[in-house]
Amino acid sequence: MFSLTKKLLAMVLLVHVSHASASPLFEDTAVLEVKLTGPLSSMFEEEDDRTEFPFMLSADGTEHSIEVRLRGKSRRRVCSFPPLRLNFSADATAQSIFADQDKLKLVTHCRGRQSAQVDTLQEYAAYRIFNLISDVSYRVRLLHITYTDTDGRLKENEFDRYGFVIESASALAERVGGQPAHVEGVTLSSLNSDQTASVFIFQYLIGNTDWSLVTADEDDRCCHNGDLVDIGSVRHYVPYDFDLSGLVNAGYARPDSSLGISKVTQRQYRGFCISTEALKDALSNIMARRSDIMSVIDDLPGLSPKETKTTAKYIDQFFVRASKTGKILKQFERKCL
Repeated sequence: MFSLTKKLLAMVLLVHVSHASASPLFEDTAVLEVKLTGPLSSMFEEEDDRTEFPFMLSADGTEHSIEVRLRGKSRRRVCSFPPLRLNFSADATAQSIFADQDKLKLVTHCRGRQSAQVDTLQEYAAYRIFNLISDVSYRVRLLHITYTDTDGRLKENEFDRYGFVIESASALAERVGGQPAHVEGVTLSSLNSDQTASVFIFQYLIGNTDWSLVTADEDDRCCHNGDLVDIGSVRHYVPYDFDLSGLVNAGYARPDSSLGISKVTQRQYRGFCISTEALKDALSNIMARRSDIMSVIDDLPGLSPKETKTTAKYIDQFFVRASKTGKILKQFERKCL
């Protein structure tokens, strides 16, 4: 009887997780053509970033009346076109590509010029790479967006750029059968060792030092540029925000002066000291996905052949270095925090 109950419970959980992962927006990696029309000028001039503005979002043959507001902290200080948050009405998205979506983070091009979207595409690639490494990761969908400013006060009142939306924290947690953990701090012993090792090496792979397992200065909970998800009794660290990584190498990106590196393209291992076996297994898993990871770069739209080659070269440098397994593991152990 106990065995039967366990089987029934497993079936219920499987159905629940399968349903949660069925959101159509993130089930496809094809570029989604989108039109976003509304008072961009007024929104950019608004001092209160909590103020929402009415916009019309058109995609996949359907129009949605949504609310849009500014978001982001550091990027708003350096970007002329800041990141946005899209707020959908749940009852208005049924049977559409945005079914089951509520609030979505939209990563936009930071600067007005066309070339600025290269950074966006490279950051999108970082998310896709981590998707290949771990299922406990934020899924993303690349958009080709035609913006129309109904105020008519921008230098270009209609223009198109690439951007991408990020799966919400609640959707991620539901998809993996967990729940978001909102805590002030985290201990290494509470973290899933496989996920933790994968994150440490992934951040090194993309040359990202802008993350931490401790609370950021402006936040009241753990962690900096990462969320915590509890699956069962085990905690998972899920990274996000990769614009300051070497892979992106944004024009405004500068490493923290305390790190002893002069540019963000210099890789520095910032993982904590954990089991060598966990690191070895994580490294082996990432090396096995080398072809798939390089394909993410090769398949990026909107990059020139030169930009694709430069981006691919940066990632491939990691694999060349990591092919000497013993040497790189010793480096990680020597540099660990």
